[in-house]
Amino acid sequence: MDTTQLLKGVLDLAVLAVLQAEDGYGYDVVRRLRAGGLEDVGDASVYGTLRRLYAAGHLTSYVVPSVEGPHRKYYGLNASGRAQLETSAKTWSGFADTMAALVAGEQVAA
Repeated sequence: MDTTQLLKGVLDLAVLAVLQAEDGYGYDVVRRLRAGGLEDVGDASVYGTLRRLYAAGHLTSYVVPSVEGPHRKYYGLNASGRAQLETSAKTWSGFADTMAALVAGEQVAA
């Protein structure tokens, strides 16, 4: 199965989930997603997701000077982002349960 299509549907949730533990800058978020098991996630996809979540009002951002190169723009969850994470996590959980039941051959209630 091509995981890139699956990633597109859950990348917002994955990024919000990674940022709930600790603020992070773009490549840090990419690294944490990959370390968490999403090895196929692309840099550009994550950067675009961060920009989109920020524009939607779910993230705060701030710049931190870096000793090794350019300044880094950090992102963190705000109240809207935490609410979006909670809503998206519930939706994902229900979807995952339904898929697990279907794959197991169980009848899903209509």
